[in-house]
Amino acid sequence: MAWGRKKSGGRKEPLFGLPAALADLRLTPADRIPDATDDDDKPKKPVPKRKHEEDDDEPPRERKARATKSGAKRRSKRRFRFGRLVYWGAVLGLWAAIAIIGVVIWVGAHLPAIQSLEIPKRPPTIQIVGLDGSVLASRGEAPGSNVALKDLPPYLPKAFIAIEDRRFYSHYGIDPVGIARAVVANVMHRGVSQGGSTLTQQLAKNLFLTQERTMARKLQEVELALWLERKHSKNEILELYLNRVYFGSGAYGVEAASQRYFGKSAKNVTVAEAAMLAGLVKSPSRLAPNRNPEGAEARAQIVLAAMAEGKFITDAQAKASIGHPSYKVKPAGAGTVNYVADWIGEVLDDLVGQIDQSIVVETTIDPKLQSTAEAAIIDELAAKSVKFNVTQGALVAMTPDGAVRALVGGRNYADSQYNRAVTAKRQPGSAFKPFIYLTAIEGGLTPETIRQDAPLDLKGWRPENYTHEYFGAVTLTQALAMSLNTVAVRLGLEVGPKNVVRTAHRLGISSKLEANPSIALGTSEVSVIELVGAYAPFANGGLGISPYVVTRIRTNEGKLLYARQPDQLGQVIEPRHAAMMNTMMQETLLSGTARKAEIPGWMAAGKTGTSQDFRDAWFIGYTANLVTGVWLGNDDNSPTKKATGGGLPVEVWTRFMRTAHQGVPVALLPNAQRGGFMSNLFQTASQVSAAPPPSAPQGGSYRPAPARSSAPPPNPNARPEAAAGLDGWLVDRLFGR
Repeated sequence: MAWGRKKSGGRKEPLFGLPAALADLRLTPADRIPDATDDDDKPKKPVPKRKHEEDDDEPPRERKARATKSGAKRRSKRRFRFGRLVYWGAVLGLWAAIAIIGVVIWVGAHLPAIQSLEIPKRPPTIQIVGLDGSVLASRGEAPGSNVALKDLPPYLPKAFIAIEDRRFYSHYGIDPVGIARAVVANVMHRGVSQGGSTLTQQLAKNLFLTQERTMARKLQEVELALWLERKHSKNEILELYLNRVYFGSGAYGVEAASQRYFGKSAKNVTVAEAAMLAGLVKSPSRLAPNRNPEGAEARAQIVLAAMAEGKFITDAQAKASIGHPSYKVKPAGAGTVNYVADWIGEVLDDLVGQIDQSIVVETTIDPKLQSTAEAAIIDELAAKSVKFNVTQGALVAMTPDGAVRALVGGRNYADSQYNRAVTAKRQPGSAFKPFIYLTAIEGGLTPETIRQDAPLDLKGWRPENYTHEYFGAVTLTQALAMSLNTVAVRLGLEVGPKNVVRTAHRLGISSKLEANPSIALGTSEVSVIELVGAYAPFANGGLGISPYVVTRIRTNEGKLLYARQPDQLGQVIEPRHAAMMNTMMQETLLSGTARKAEIPGWMAAGKTGTSQDFRDAWFIGYTANLVTGVWLGNDDNSPTKKATGGGLPVEVWTRFMRTAHQGVPVALLPNAQRGGFMSNLFQTASQVSAAPPPSAPQGGSYRPAPARSSAPPPNPNARPEAAAGLDGWLVDRLFGR
């Protein structure tokens, strides 16, 4: 190998023994690119340069120019996109503005007339009158004049601000911060736990709008809130609010509420009392101290904590006020007729809608019967409540067409406004059994049908009679009169629990009923008024009814707003089946569990009921004139001391019904004969066996009954001589032989 000559600035190339003439041959970059053709004369594509090779060959000035041009192009594209974004944003914003303006115009067009917004409306007065035209009660605005903000203790308005609208003095009618906070709280609690309405919005709603929950009403509320903020100062708005807000029990405004709950002017309330008043606004009916003292106190403590947090009072004041509300409830009237007035208040909205003027409500209540019912409940409980551990009672009396003549919802309205006649639901016990027997009668059985009274075991459930005694083969009449549990359960299974539920609902029971074997013993809860209403078809010959108390509603000027139309429910029991049931339930009063129930001269029928562990005692009885139901028990569902349906309830019923029927022309139960359904079978007593039967105790099973006189009873329930078609012992018992 030889090395070539050394050139200035060059490098040595290996010669590998080549001749000197060839040693100077070198390949240039161009020589390394293949020809367009190869040895096979096939065309070849030139190999393109890679990008970095082109850049290496491109002069720096040209590369810079090209980069500048590319960057400018990218910036141009960005400016174009931004311009389109701005354009479409402007378009959307314009349409949104148009939509908002349209909504504002639409909402404004549906607002009350502007002149009605100038003078805030006062709540109307509702006057409730009885059957004879006498005034029973009044509802609406409780007595109490407007009070100036400057005359109130400073912590009273601050209590409302603390719990309802802490940013009251810093917003313009709508509080975005409060709305956002409420939304977050509601999302966290997965429900509605806070509201975002300001005091101004609440005032707008109370003064000018209805209580419906719709988007349209909410938008109207917002617009009116802005109007109020522009029209009035903050203090004027706050004063209007305090004098118009509802506090429950018919009290509107802080002055009326303070007089109602504390017996003093709002000018003299304590911090604790101010907190309780502020707490009522959230739910006045539920938190009113006379209805729910524990709930009112708990809410007041929340208000006190909010006042302390807002620096409206000190922590020491808040702690000192907790547990010291010192409220003293002063209801508008302590009479039990106020239960009727409360019930009417609940149904008025369905009858006439929003009330924007004073009205007179004409009712079916007979003031004399109402007083009689009240005295019967109060006097019987006063004499025997301790002995039987019974603290409360309720009574409903209505005509066979559903007109309520008397309603007592509790022992003392001043102590408790909870309506046990309409609102409370309790187990009716054996008072539910007529629906079992009616279903059986409609299925083809008769009052003389025989069924077995014997021990029963249903997968471990063993229903028993009251005395744990069993009497073998008995008629349905005997079983119902003596309230035999095993027969009722067997009969319920025979006809089917679902059919029993259908029968009860058809007659007027509206509560949910469980279609199971225990329904035969009245384990599904019902209210007093619906159970009494469901007995009415027995008394009227099988026609369906809806209990009612309001007949007409008119303005003070006499304009008629509502007039009740007769029920169109038609026949819900065939007359012959109603006659059979009337005959069977007469036996409850003659020889069964309600022997104490007697109205001289009148044919009466009914059924007693006692729930498990003696928690509820019932008697529902009726004549062709009145259907009356009585319930006695305890609000906490605790057991009584063996109070049964045939005891206290029958005594209350008898006392009321005897007075209610004085001077009323005697009438028979529809389709029923004085001797009952089987009176045509009666012959002479000598044809019937005189074997003595067991009788029923007032609690619901058999027990020896006191001997009766051999003379026929001097009332329409008296029997003819005897009947060959009946068990001898039953006839003997019916005639007292």
